[in-house]
Amino acid sequence: METKLTGRVFVLGDDIDTDQIIPAEFLSYNPSVPEERKQFGRYALCGVPEGQTGLPQGDIPFTAEGKYQSEFSLIVAGKNFGCGSSREHAPLAIAEAGCQFIVAESYARIFYRNCINGGYCAPLVTPETIRAEFSTGDEVTLDIEVNTLVNTTTGKSFAIDSLGDAGEIISSGGIFKYARTHQTD
Repeated sequence: METKLTGRVFVLGDDIDTDQIIPAEFLSYNPSVPEERKQFGRYALCGVPEGQTGLPQGDIPFTAEGKYQSEFSLIVAGKNFGCGSSREHAPLAIAEAGCQFIVAESYARIFYRNCINGGYCAPLVTPETIRAEFSTGDEVTLDIEVNTLVNTTTGKSFAIDSLGDAGEIISSGGIFKYARTHQTD
């Protein structure tokens, strides 16, 4: 996992659930088959309702039609991100689309744990409401070593909470890979 990232942001509202992140109709793909795994990136966030993507001029998809990778490298969202069912495919879909970080006010506990345990993407928490300070497509710089997110389009800077020990688990590729490299005899 990178500790500093510059890229474009995708903005979402509150209560984005796992059915919106990866609708059930796309769960037939097998993540252990590379040709099928990339389909999760193709359909990531395709279930988000209109009006939820932080664009004044209308919605655009997280992953462009016919593509498997998103042009957005970071998500900024509101409260309760990843609520709904406990599907592990939700953080996998976001990661397969090429998004390494999500910054939200709060997460559904199971989604948060699935991000870390699978080593998919880093679920960062902001101690204040910041999503109104971003528009989808803004250029941002995230630095998890100093715990800041900067909207370089506007020049505003925001604090984020530290990942703590979870950062090492994500960097290792998930809880099982972390455990194998940190075994004590």
